[in-house]
Amino acid sequence: MALNYKIYQSNANNSTKGKFYARASHKETVGIKELAAVMQDNCTVKHSDIVAVLSELSEVMKQELQRGNRVRIDGLGIFKVNIRSKGAKTAQEFSAAENILGTRINFRPESFVNTNGSHITNMLSGLKVKEDGTYESPRTKDKNTENV
Repeated sequence: MALNYKIYQSNANNSTKGKFYARASHKETVGIKELAAVMQDNCTVKHSDIVAVLSELSEVMKQELQRGNRVRIDGLGIFKVNIRSKGAKTAQEFSAAENILGTRINFRPESFVNTNGSHITNMLSGLKVKEDGTYESPRTKDKNTENV
């Protein structure tokens, strides 16, 4: 299996403008029911039990994150809440209502250090990439332009 990518040209108004980059091409979104179906085939636990456990996991994670805790799921990674805020000139001028812009969940995937000393994300270990064949690649456009 390979992760598909599409090539796109940057139109940002900076030094990247006009350069070509790869962007991951996602085919579909897999939900709890689809994951549970695959998991049921890989073990002795029933589909309904897997769905129940995963549904409860999301509820418990929400509670723990809202308590300010990090949530580690072995083999997956760590979830935590971060705060986005704008600066105040002094600590006395800081107000949560004025300076806190919002919150977001950050995820840090579990990783290991390989023999070269590089950090490798467990879920990406052995990942291959290939260009998506379902779109008109800029390479094809360039070739067509060159042949005209």
